[in-house]
Amino acid sequence: MKIPGTAKIWALWDSLRTSYWFVPTLMAVGAVLLWVAAHALDLRLADIPANRLSWIYTGGPEGARELLGVVAGSMITVAGVTFSITIVALTLASQQFGPFLLRNFLRDTGNQVALGAFISTFIFCLLTLRMVRGTESVTYVPHISVTVGIVMTFVSLGVLIYFIHHVSMSIQVSNILSVVSRDLQAAIDRIFPDRIGRGAEQSPESVADRMNFPDDCRSSTANITSTSYGYLKAVDDAQLLSTAIRHDLVVRLLKRPGDFVGQGDGIADVISGGSVGPEAERAIREAFLLGSQRTATQDVGFVMDQIVEVAVRALSPGINDPFTALICIDHLGQGLRRMATRDIPTRYRLAEDGALRVIADPVTFSELAHAAFAQIRDYGRSSPPVLMRLLDTISAIAPHLSREEDRQALLHQAVLVREVAVEGLREKAARFELEESYIATLSILEQAGAPALH
Repeated sequence: MKIPGTAKIWALWDSLRTSYWFVPTLMAVGAVLLWVAAHALDLRLADIPANRLSWIYTGGPEGARELLGVVAGSMITVAGVTFSITIVALTLASQQFGPFLLRNFLRDTGNQVALGAFISTFIFCLLTLRMVRGTESVTYVPHISVTVGIVMTFVSLGVLIYFIHHVSMSIQVSNILSVVSRDLQAAIDRIFPDRIGRGAEQSPESVADRMNFPDDCRSSTANITSTSYGYLKAVDDAQLLSTAIRHDLVVRLLKRPGDFVGQGDGIADVISGGSVGPEAERAIREAFLLGSQRTATQDVGFVMDQIVEVAVRALSPGINDPFTALICIDHLGQGLRRMATRDIPTRYRLAEDGALRVIADPVTFSELAHAAFAQIRDYGRSSPPVLMRLLDTISAIAPHLSREEDRQALLHQAVLVREVAVEGLREKAARFELEESYIATLSILEQAGAPALH
């Protein structure tokens, strides 16, 4: 049995989290198990008179049937209303904030638990209802089960109140961006650990140098192409590395998580090592997990693009909401600040014996900075508050930088903001104020160690 790698587990978990059926299904199964336990307890306590247990339901079969029937009918009705409210919220979110954020509403645990609570109560009452007997020859009332159904009804009422509050809060832009921002922090922590590599004495770069393997090598013994199409959700690094070791190969990846892979597109080159047979090709293809949409499994840029999409829509002429754009810039700045403190993984992946096996280009701070600022800068070129906030964000990130290339990337972004302001701002006072902010940003970057550009 093949054990899935970490990337596949994360991709599966992400798929389950963004599905609206997973949590309600688990809760429905839990309701069935709870009914089994309550029914077993009813059978065990059948000989004890119900009036001796003051805390349980003591009515007759007709009352139990009516009670359970009313509760079951009400719960399935409320479940339908809950689903309708969720659809309305999804529609509003798609129109206001963009389709990228729909997955965040679908995976919202509060909405899933609310739907699951109503369905669970319905199933429990339905199963209990079929056990009630009230004929002339047989009279049986599962008192414990009916009592549990009543308790679940009160819990469901509390969940309904919570759901109404939760939906009204979840469609507010500040809460939406806060959730996405936490996803961004989690993605950065997962993909960029605090410390990566084996140290200078055994760095992958030095191994590649000893192998005399140039970075710009284009020769390959085989090109692995994709047999399907879709967005690359993740790459199973463990499977790819084990395949390269088993077949004595050096594999260079041509696609990164988040890229669209067309059918027949090259996804990897085998640039050194032994022969590439059908088994190796199949194993390499299986390491690339494709899907219909991007996910945050190994794609930090996807989460960042979600925030950028909200900002761009807010700056569109039809909405014209610069305040939302300012909130987006703040959260993007926090993500870049966290990214600046993390090590960028090397493009070389080594086996246990130190042999080079996989070459994969990682995402860099410069690329993420460009993704965060480029579109907002373009759409906000005529908005002084947006351009000022971009410069303020760059200034806030600068003290956290530790790599010279990262400082240069932020410096480049500051220069582009200034150029856009010169062209887009009409008021002289606004241009003067932004120029002062630009000079202050340059000073902060210089103190952080980056040479100024003039």
